[in-house]
This record gives sequence, structure tokens and C-alpha cells, in this order.
Amino acid sequence: MNRTTENNIRSIYEKYKQENPKVRIRDAAKALKLTEAELVYSSENNLYLLPDFHNLLNELKELGYVMALTRNEYAVHERKGIYSKAGFHGTIGLVVNPDIDLRLFMKDWKFVFAVNENNRKSIQFFDRFGNAIHKVYFTEKSSVEAYENLLDKFQTDQPDHLSIEMQIPLKELPLETEKFDSKEFHQEWKDLQDTHDFMGILKKHGLSRIQAMQNAPSGFTMEIPRSKIESILNLVSSLKTEIMVFVGNSSCLQIHTGLAQRIVRTGPWINILDEEFNLHLNDQAIHSLWIVKKPTNLGLVHSVEAFDDQGNLIIQFFGKRKPSIPESEDWRLLVQSLTETL
Repeated sequence: MNRTTENNIRSIYEKYKQENPKVRIRDAAKALKLTEAELVYSSENNLYLLPDFHNLLNELKELGYVMALTRNEYAVHERKGIYSKAGFHGTIGLVVNPDIDLRLFMKDWKFVFAVNENNRKSIQFFDRFGNAIHKVYFTEKSSVEAYENLLDKFQTDQPDHLSIEMQIPLKELPLETEKFDSKEFHQEWKDLQDTHDFMGILKKHGLSRIQAMQNAPSGFTMEIPRSKIESILNLVSSLKTEIMVFVGNSSCLQIHTGLAQRIVRTGPWINILDEEFNLHLNDQAIHSLWIVKKPTNLGLVHSVEAFDDQGNLIIQFFGKRKPSIPESEDWRLLVQSLTETL
């Protein structure tokens, strides 16, 4: 995108916002057949920052109390807190503390901007395809001085050209049943000692996650009605069960651990609206919903996992867990209760 194109996009976007004053930037980008990064880049209120991601991510802790936002097409995860130091191993990054808990998959990270939307300040990260990865919003408790220092450190000349790559949607390949060794796959699932090893098993057998649900060993997955999502959240709220909520995209996974108390329905969206944690989930977009069991050295771990009609993972719910501590018995009983009415 060159300067002429930038000016064109700015005028098109401004006109669209005037005609649709409540539109969110993600929806505007889709309607205008542009990327969110292009719309952010076109605004004179926003600053292009040096994409020195390791150092910039470690600077976020200086901002103090902020709101971290990660989303995909059908779920938005917002968690307030203070960033801690990020750790990196190759293209994988981690930010781990009780409030801001992130897994960063950084091979496609490319752009970062300081964004000012009607005086609402944020730092926003984008991938090479122009998709929003992760956003860090200022709160009334955030440090203005630290924000200005961050801009001083990372502001750089805005490039004449924002190089957005064309994204080709990944098409799920049909399972080659003649090559798939279901007996071996089932045994490896049953022999799991750590849930983190599950993805390695899928990779070994060439399975997508949804294919794993459909081809799991007997008794380890169960498809349940998508309407059970609302039942789960209402039970979690009424029983005061501490849970873990995972929402991510291809470049960032964000996790909330704790209670989910205020559950509110707004049209197709089921919401958690708590002081520190907000979730917005379009449960009408859920195509299949599964109870999943994985063995560990501390006993079974149960999750509830939702997928869209393309087999993409939308959201996962687990019981609260910590290293060396088994899954919460309250969560286990709650999940078991979901099957009693089926």
C-alpha cells in the first residue's frame, strides 16, 4: 500500500464510518475488502512502531494495569492486569502471570502500531497478512509516562509501503484412512502423560484437531449440543467453579484462569462481563461442541472445545489446573453433569 492508496483508503474508511457510525474496525475491513492493518495504517492518529517484538513485548509491563485482547472470528477474550516479562524460545513466546497469560506464535508477526481511537490508546500487533494478532488497551490506571517512553523508544519513520501478503485459506485435507493407523493413535492418546504432548501426536498422524475429535479412542470424546455452552457458563457462575478459558488465533493464545460470574446473553453472543475478565462468544457460530478427555500423570483432564463449520477451534474451557496439582473435582463433576441429560 503506497501513499496514494493510503489516502484513498483513509477517505473510503472515513466515509464508511460516517454511514455506519457503530461499526467495528474488523467488520469495516471485511466490508471494504481490506485488512485491519491497512485501515490502522491509513489513520493519521496512529503511529507505526519498530517491529522489535521481543523488546517491545517486554516493555509492556511498564505500562502498568492494562487490558489485553485476543480474538478470532467468533470469540473475543479481554483480560485486565499487568504484563510480566516475556520469555522466548525460537518463534514461541510466553507471558505468564495470574492475570495476563499468553502463548505467542511469532513466525508471522510483522507490524505494530500505537493506535488512538477517539483518545482510547492501545498498542496493536498484526501478522504479515494484515490480521490483528493481539491488542493492549490503556485503562485509567495505566502509566501515561511509560506509554510516552515506549513511543520514544519504538517510534520510527512510517514506511512508504505497507507490504501485506495475500493469505490463502488453509483447506483441511480429508483423512487418508488407508494410511491412518487408528490403533497406534488410540494407544498414544491413552498413554498421554501431559496434555502439552497432544499436539505432537496430532502432527505425527497428520490430524487436525477436529479430525482427532472424530477419530478418538472410544470414551475419550463426546459431541454434545452447542446449546450446552450457555449451560456450562451458567453452572460455572452459580457453582463458583474456577475455570480456564482459552481463546486464540494462529499467532496468539490468551488464557483466563478464575471465576466467570456475570453471564449475559446479547443476541447471538453469550458474554462473561466481570471486572477483570470479559468474554464475547458467538455461540451461534459453533458447528460442533465436544467434551474431551486426556490422560495425564495426575489423572484425566476434561475440556469442552468448540469448533466452527471449517473445523477451526473457537474456544476451549478447562477446570483450573496448576503444575503438580490435579484437575479441579468441581469442574470434573460439572462436565459429567452435562452428559446426564443427553
